[in-house]
Amino acid sequence: MLATALGAVLERHIEGAPPASLAFWSLRGLEVLEPALRPELRGDVLVLGAGSERPLAVRVLPAVAPTAAPETAAPALAHALVAMFDAAWRTSPALRRVGPERMLRSAFDELFDHLDPHSRYLTPEEALAARIRRVGQAGLGLRLGVAGGRGGARGVVVAALSPDGPAAAAGLRVGDRVVAVDGVPVSGRDLGFAATLLEGPAETEVEIRIERAGRRRAVLLRRIAAPASPVRAETRDGVLWLRIEAFADTTDERLADALFAGSGAARGVVLDLRGNRGGLLSQAVAVASAFLPGGTVALTAGRHPDAARLWQANGPDLAEGLPVVVLVDGRSASAAEIVAAALGDRGRAVVVGSVTTGKGLIQAVVPLPNGGELLVTWSQVLGPGGRPIQGIGVLPTVCTSLGTDALAENLARLRRDEPPVAMAPARPRALRTPPPTPLSSAEIAALRASCPPAEGRDADVAAARALLDSPNAYAAALAR
Repeated sequence: MLATALGAVLERHIEGAPPASLAFWSLRGLEVLEPALRPELRGDVLVLGAGSERPLAVRVLPAVAPTAAPETAAPALAHALVAMFDAAWRTSPALRRVGPERMLRSAFDELFDHLDPHSRYLTPEEALAARIRRVGQAGLGLRLGVAGGRGGARGVVVAALSPDGPAAAAGLRVGDRVVAVDGVPVSGRDLGFAATLLEGPAETEVEIRIERAGRRRAVLLRRIAAPASPVRAETRDGVLWLRIEAFADTTDERLADALFAGSGAARGVVLDLRGNRGGLLSQAVAVASAFLPGGTVALTAGRHPDAARLWQANGPDLAEGLPVVVLVDGRSASAAEIVAAALGDRGRAVVVGSVTTGKGLIQAVVPLPNGGELLVTWSQVLGPGGRPIQGIGVLPTVCTSLGTDALAENLARLRRDEPPVAMAPARPRALRTPPPTPLSSAEIAALRASCPPAEGRDADVAAARALLDSPNAYAAALAR
């Protein structure tokens, strides 16, 4: 199993890492469980100590020939790690108490902590739940969010509840902190993973451990059938409002149905992606294609040759050229960001709201011999113009998170056919020219601060209406 997992990381991970570093980081995961262990990397020699003069184990790690593929080192690397794991197991009662599965999880957690925030190891039970999720979803009547906690730590909280859903019926409240799902700890570091744990087939149960007012308790919820459609459509005042809840298997079909049924009598379309955490990349491309006659939707790039791909729209424009406004917020992520970037960069829509999450990495699913899975980040998504999404997010043309005065000023400028006030003092040219030049953390922070991430608000809807009510303002925003 370790040979398969390490081989996948060495071959596919977007960053790449020396085999010796992977082994050392994995062994550091055992130190988390047993602080008495002391792993060291001395050149190409891995040493495991435990406070005595004589080390528990010493292994010379394999060297990779310059012409050889990095993954060829995986079998020998795995054998060396197995010897280290065995020595640690025999020495440490703490490791024997937690068991092999917990050792593996800790080893992979530490390894991926050095690579990226989205790669992870799924136990056989978690992998089964994920496979079930990929073929069908069910609902609990809640939405998760991230909020600050004690000491500045960011935790997972209940951000919204459906009044008639299972979560509300069980007594959950908005603001309750979610600390674990089915015994698996969750944190604000990866909200998408927490949401994944909640999902599963209808009529099955999930245990959520929450914290409220300093007290913790477990709540057992029974999933109900998910809504029949991931797309909600409504026509108001001649505007077709489309809300996409998730990018699932049938999102493109439901969107096409809504456009065929409602666009004929509409003067504009609002595509609401606020709070959308993403989903299938192929569905993001299909949704963007519904508004484009052809051309590029997105590009993916990575270290592995197969990671490089050009995603194109196959047309036709089902909205038949109607003005389109896309609503986003700080919780719009992944596939939702791909759609917003594609329509904004291609000049097909005006993006309104706040800067998005900035989740532009794609994970490959690697099945493991123990029934678990490894999610390995192997490529990043770029917008049609080559702009990266990861870390930066999608910056809207019309920002609503700077306050009502700033929004009113920018809308007034657009009505006068003037460009809006720049959201950043000088937008780096690196974001406009493919391949993009990497930005420093300070530059990224400045960009995101120019339209700070925020949850969806009434101002988003008001701004969308204002743009569609004023052709001059819409055209000026589209040309920006």
